[in-house]
Amino acid sequence: RDLQEANVKYLSGWNQWKRTSHKSWRKVLDESKELFSYLELWRHDIRSIEGRKYGTGIQSYFSFLRFLVLLNFLIFILMFSFVTLPSVISQYGIFDSSFAQIPASSIEPHCTVYSPSGTKGLVYFYTYLKDLLTGTGFLEVTSLFYGYYTIDAAWISMFRYNLPLAYLLTTFAYLGLSLVWIIKRSVEGFKQNSVLQSSEFQSYCNKVFAGWDFCITDISAAWLKHRSLQYELKADLEEERLKQKIADRTMKDKLRIYSLRLFLNIIVIAVLSGCFYAIYRATVFSQENSSSNGNDMQFEANLLVQYLPSIVITLANFIAPQIFSVLIRLEDYSPSFEIRLMLLRCVFMRLANIGVLLISLWSQISSCATDKCNACGYNYELYPCWESQVGQEMYKLLILDFVIILAVTLFIDFPRKWLVTHCSCKLVQWYGLQEFGISNNVLEIIYGQTICWIGTFYSPLLPAIATIKYFIVFYIKKVSLIHTCKPSARPIRASSSNFFFLVVLLIGLLLAFVPVGVSIAYIPSSKACGPFRNFNTSWAVVPDTILGFPIGLQKVFYGIASEAFAVPFFVV
Repeated sequence: RDLQEANVKYLSGWNQWKRTSHKSWRKVLDESKELFSYLELWRHDIRSIEGRKYGTGIQSYFSFLRFLVLLNFLIFILMFSFVTLPSVISQYGIFDSSFAQIPASSIEPHCTVYSPSGTKGLVYFYTYLKDLLTGTGFLEVTSLFYGYYTIDAAWISMFRYNLPLAYLLTTFAYLGLSLVWIIKRSVEGFKQNSVLQSSEFQSYCNKVFAGWDFCITDISAAWLKHRSLQYELKADLEEERLKQKIADRTMKDKLRIYSLRLFLNIIVIAVLSGCFYAIYRATVFSQENSSSNGNDMQFEANLLVQYLPSIVITLANFIAPQIFSVLIRLEDYSPSFEIRLMLLRCVFMRLANIGVLLISLWSQISSCATDKCNACGYNYELYPCWESQVGQEMYKLLILDFVIILAVTLFIDFPRKWLVTHCSCKLVQWYGLQEFGISNNVLEIIYGQTICWIGTFYSPLLPAIATIKYFIVFYIKKVSLIHTCKPSARPIRASSSNFFFLVVLLIGLLLAFVPVGVSIAYIPSSKACGPFRNFNTSWAVVPDTILGFPIGLQKVFYGIASEAFAVPFFVV
């Protein structure tokens, strides 16, 4: 430092000013970053979890949950600002605004008939509760669902706002935002993971000689940091112990463990097949036995039949991971690989479950047996506004997922804790307290997030519900962790877990692109509701808008939209 200060006087005035400005700017950035860190959501809660006996592996789950809360909130801001707010402003005439609805000229009249099942007249209280849980009734005609957005253009003062184009571009924006943010976080985790895995000795040196934060002045913060480092060293030692155990295996041990793994994987495949078959049979039964009329008793029975696929999916998502978690303990993997394999098995099952539901819905939407139906391009009798009904299915899955998380905590986790604490029965004590299953809990929120990504196109305000849901889930899981769980018997490293969580989340996002893309480009849009009712598909609004541009600009956009440009671009 003395040499640098001595050399400053030999620098030119311009270089001295640049050096001083650079130092001042870095100081401002560092202080701003430190200030904003105090505004970080759940900063104290997550650090206290890390410093307790639960360690950094559990802390990575809560950090991941915080990331999804912020992501959903930003998606909600996007959809509300560019889709919901202009519609509400124009329909209520705020800021001297108005709206235009272009009458359909080439659409058959029977395709435009849509009578939402909104609440009419005197109704019972349980009807409102049913509507709130299923998205039907009074909720169907609100801005929560696609069918509400029926205007073609909003006039705010002298500005014309093209709502169909805004709806489509905002959909691309929230998917693009999610993709970029996840990749950015994944790259950071990948770099950190690569450094930590480059050498075990380097990892020890980093923790022992460079792991302490000398800016810590608070006793409680120092205690938390101490416990965190201690837990990381335990995780390293556990990994080394397992590597040594694997290296010491004899041929007989290897044959035994590989045979056991083969047998257990056959059981896993059987469980997955059973889940898929149950969902398929439930969906077929629901399609064949659903009815839209009848007395009250028949209506209630039909309601159960109608929601049978969602119920079966939720049960499969709850039961199958419990079976997988028991089986994977017998396979003798390292803690980090155990989490990854468990996540891959469960994420395949959960995302495939959503796929089975969507394929069955789309097959029913596109099944046409009459000329009148073919004129509309979809089954207008059963699905006059099919986008809203797909949105309702996604809404129900999101609500049911939250109900299951809450019910498991209240009616399984806490009673189990009470029994272990107050009952001396040997069977109960052998069963013991549960460990906080990172893979199951991460999968729960990745599954819910995939539903949100798919459902936002059909239900623009679904991200707001997801934000509230994850905000509440954070405190549910925190209370459950502290009061009903015991520390893991095998420490889990956080660095590799963080990266893998984001990779699995990225898989969920890429799979969400498929149904949304098919809906936009392939399936005919509803002619009775929504902003795209005057277009054959949702994508048709793009070439229709380009036609209003100058000829030279039209050629540029058509070149960008061509397969020769679009396919390599999306691959890259």
